[in-house]
Amino acid sequence: MAGAIIENMSTKKLVIVGVILLFFQAFSFMVGGPTTAVHYLATKCVDAAKNHQSTKWFMPWGPNQCEKIRTFDEAMAKKIEANNIVFAVHIPLPNMEMSPWFQFMLVILQFDIAFKMHNQIEDGALATVDVGLAYRDDMLSEWTEMAHSLEQRKLNCNFTTTKTYENEGRYYECELLPFMEVGSVAHKYYLLNIRLPVHERKKINVGIGEIKDIRLVCIHQNGGFTQVWFAMKTFLTPSILIIMIWYWRRITLMTRPPVLLEKVIFALGISMTFINIPVEWFSVGFDWTWMLLFGDIRQGIFYSMLLSFWIIFCGEHLMDQMERNRFSVYWKQVGPIVFGSFCLFIFDMCERGVQLTNPFYSIWASDVGTELAMAFIIVAGICACLYFLFLCFMVFQVFRNISGKRSSLPAMSKGLIFRFKFLMLVTLFCAAMTVIFFIISQVNEGHWRWGDHTVQVNSAFFTGIYGMWNLYVFAIMFLYAPSHKRYGDQSSGQCIISDTGANSGEDIQLTTTITHVDGPTELYKMTGKEAQE
Repeated sequence: MAGAIIENMSTKKLVIVGVILLFFQAFSFMVGGPTTAVHYLATKCVDAAKNHQSTKWFMPWGPNQCEKIRTFDEAMAKKIEANNIVFAVHIPLPNMEMSPWFQFMLVILQFDIAFKMHNQIEDGALATVDVGLAYRDDMLSEWTEMAHSLEQRKLNCNFTTTKTYENEGRYYECELLPFMEVGSVAHKYYLLNIRLPVHERKKINVGIGEIKDIRLVCIHQNGGFTQVWFAMKTFLTPSILIIMIWYWRRITLMTRPPVLLEKVIFALGISMTFINIPVEWFSVGFDWTWMLLFGDIRQGIFYSMLLSFWIIFCGEHLMDQMERNRFSVYWKQVGPIVFGSFCLFIFDMCERGVQLTNPFYSIWASDVGTELAMAFIIVAGICACLYFLFLCFMVFQVFRNISGKRSSLPAMSKGLIFRFKFLMLVTLFCAAMTVIFFIISQVNEGHWRWGDHTVQVNSAFFTGIYGMWNLYVFAIMFLYAPSHKRYGDQSSGQCIISDTGANSGEDIQLTTTITHVDGPTELYKMTGKEAQE
């Protein structure tokens, strides 16, 4: 029979392979590095234009810096209207420059609002922000507009002390607000000009309290970590591609057609290769703002393939299941996975798709969008947990099937069962880590939108999970490849342990799937004795 490598390789060699994979797994956790969060305080510039529609860009410092004021009291003394004040923020700080290695730029916003008895924040107050983003690649050239938008952000502020005249001047505690996200950092310098237009009749920026300052936090990937991350993907891409080609070549050397599990393993290798391909290298030289969206799509495809694979992988090892080696058997389990992945894609397009043209758009900016996003995160987390519980139930069924036959097996067969059980436990561990990573990434995505930049510490976990996926796919293709010692037998594609010593007449299938023959159901109904006849 055509046994797999996991059946025919010696225990010593398997241990060596396992230790090597464990070493690479530990290394993938160590290469993780944090993102960088830089704080900025907006400079108050004076726009002398009477129509408040100046096309001039206001620079907070440098040779052509704007006319500045320190406080709004100074503006009132000079009879400068609120509509003539522009909050200017230069990214990065003086004597520094941005780099394409930063990959993305996420900016969150915070208002410093002082309490005044005659100017309090109204319930449900909306701050209307007229914001423009410009860039340049040297300190002498003119600024080029990159985006301009009129956005609204709901203020969620609390005043922790008693609202009395004695407490005037104290600041509200306001939540951070999502402000901007750019999918690439292709230029050296960026400039934000923010206006808070006031219009009493149209109720624009009325009832938002007395804003004293605007603070921004700019979050981007650490440049050194990006280089390590690209190097990691560059190394893993040919590794998975080579093992995938080697695996499929061994399958095609068999005179029988490939069975379902072999096809699914190969498809898993293709999806892993797709997510591995380091197209991010091009983002260093090109202004590809769609890279974040493309990365989400690739990860969604891999999630869909990996979760489907685990269902089929466990199902094909259920010896009591009468029908196997047919994809249609698993449509009830795989269908919801594909549908859920499609919903993830639609949700992602609702935000990052729009951000391709308007980086200031955020689904978290409105109450409806926030409720929808939070509901989506909660439902996605619940579905991920339910999937893991169902997978645990399938693994339990597989172990129960094997345990019912183990007592009558010879010592060699019990050794193969141990290998198989260990691999199933590793699979369950990978599934648990994947579900945890998915939930954390979704929650962190929400926190990022709200400005909780402390989530940056999870990048080591991200590289560790990414390395785990690659090592798991590598191990599956290696261990389930047909052994070169068994090419001569073309009758089956499974490892069947026959308990001839105990004359039990039962066969146990451990690795790949059933023979690619007609009438698989009838084959499973036969006992070992009938099969010999």
